[in-house]
Amino acid sequence: MKVKHNNRRKVFEAERDGKAYTFPYSKCEIQPVSGDLVVKTYLDPEIGNEGFVYVLKSGAEGTILWDWVLSVNKDPDYLRKWALYELTVVAQDKVKAAAISKGEIRRRLGTSASQLNRLLDQTNYSKSVDQLLRLLAVLECTVEFVVAE
Repeated sequence: MKVKHNNRRKVFEAERDGKAYTFPYSKCEIQPVSGDLVVKTYLDPEIGNEGFVYVLKSGAEGTILWDWVLSVNKDPDYLRKWALYELTVVAQDKVKAAAISKGEIRRRLGTSASQLNRLLDQTNYSKSVDQLLRLLAVLECTVEFVVAE
């Protein structure tokens, strides 16, 4: 990951995995303004370089997490992973509260215990939305999508 500030355009310019993104100053918690612009930007090792710190002329500092950059830029891979994470957390709660056993859930899905565990693992991003929708259907949940501009 690389990052630099551009006071003329009022954005941070970040690059990761060969993709370039901008992050506007207007989205910062501590906003750079005329007379108090960014003088330094660096990756933050305290958060595993998963974000960066910016320092204003006044000495004030702010931190921007990489996930925030991806979210603001509506990165499709990030948004897919976020949707999988959200659906998985709901599925975990529904499985805990379900009136049927995990064995019955597996039978209805036609899958193994290890596959069900992978579906319920919120850190597993190799699963598909389709698999989670099937699981939620077995748990008698309705999933609605909203497409907004």
